[in-house]
Amino acid sequence: MGEPVDPQKGAGKPDSATNEVKLTLPETVGLYIHIPWCVRKCPYCDFNSHEVKVAGAVNEAIQDAELPEQEYLAALLDDLKHDLPYVRKRPISSIFFGGGTPSLMSGAGMQSLMDSLRKVLAFTDDIEVTLEANPGTAERQRFADYFQAGINRLSIGVQSFDAEHLKALGRIHNPDDVFQAVGYARDAGFKRLNLDLMYGLSGQTVDQALNDLQTAIDLQPEHISWYQLTIEPNTAFYKHTPVLPDESTLIAIQDAGLALLADNGYQRYEVSAFAKPGEASRHNINYWQFGDYLGIGAGAHGKMTQPHRRRILRLRKRRQPDHYLAAAKHSLSQQDANLLNRYPYLADAMPVEPQELPLEFLMNALRLKAGFSRSLYTQRTGLPFDSITAKVEALKNRQLLTEEDEQITTTDLGYQYLNSVLEAFL
Repeated sequence: MGEPVDPQKGAGKPDSATNEVKLTLPETVGLYIHIPWCVRKCPYCDFNSHEVKVAGAVNEAIQDAELPEQEYLAALLDDLKHDLPYVRKRPISSIFFGGGTPSLMSGAGMQSLMDSLRKVLAFTDDIEVTLEANPGTAERQRFADYFQAGINRLSIGVQSFDAEHLKALGRIHNPDDVFQAVGYARDAGFKRLNLDLMYGLSGQTVDQALNDLQTAIDLQPEHISWYQLTIEPNTAFYKHTPVLPDESTLIAIQDAGLALLADNGYQRYEVSAFAKPGEASRHNINYWQFGDYLGIGAGAHGKMTQPHRRRILRLRKRRQPDHYLAAAKHSLSQQDANLLNRYPYLADAMPVEPQELPLEFLMNALRLKAGFSRSLYTQRTGLPFDSITAKVEALKNRQLLTEEDEQITTTDLGYQYLNSVLEAFL
């Protein structure tokens, strides 16, 4: 790993392209917190997740998982301390605990962490705090403790309600665990639930995919994330790829599934996200609108606007939990002034080049059905809208984009061929 750049220093005299960038600081900040451990690594998963040692049966895993919880909580808070200058006294509008399996963390641990966060950060009055939960680790008391700690939204990783498909996906839960987890969540007081669901599974028929979706709808979550299984590098499925449904089957699933979701009041507001009115994920919308967010925890990513440096910075933390905890041990025991100890958790910090800003923004904003406004483009990239006007007009002429009251959105055709739309901005 190379020496990280100093995120608080400029990179020398700006060139003429950089001088044209006039960024607006977003008013609020999101916070992503990564919990890197899971009971079993799923064969499709390319996230930064690491199996924990478990004694006994898988369904006893949550009690027996050997997590260095206290050490990791201390590391998270120290990591945050080093990132506080990026916040610049802005309030936190959303927190997202992702993994791995955050629901392996104890209720007491979450209470302690949330209490500590409140001491150093200002929360908006309507802050959204989401925690990802694996149905195979659901516990009634633990969910109640999470809610008491201030977590107000759960995202439950269902993937399928078919026992054989769950087995093929390497999941540790069965369909009954999902029903139980949803019951625990509602009993605890959660009024905002997301269910994660996959389609395009090996051997899956159209009827099976729609049955999964209907079962999820019947549980009446406020939000459903419904996305196609993709084979990613560095996964078990990449090495031993299962046979997936053909294109005609996938199209049939998509068409029928979109109609089913719409008929049941779930509005598609992003490529794979569907919500009841007012229930869209605020944390993810902040990502897609190219907002600012801190990322703490092993392998966490952040994105920060620095108007005084005329740049946007992407940050990534040390990926391996052991390395991350070793950095914490060193940081907490020393207060040296050298660069390594000033940024002990940082793997790299890379400014987004001005010529890359249009595509970076559009790769996110065009995922939203609502699209983006001309003013938001300028605020978040620091560039005049004229920098993309010609390409936008060309796509409008091809019926791939449309514009009304300076709001640019994809047409239905453009949404279907979103990759082709984005390629126009390369």
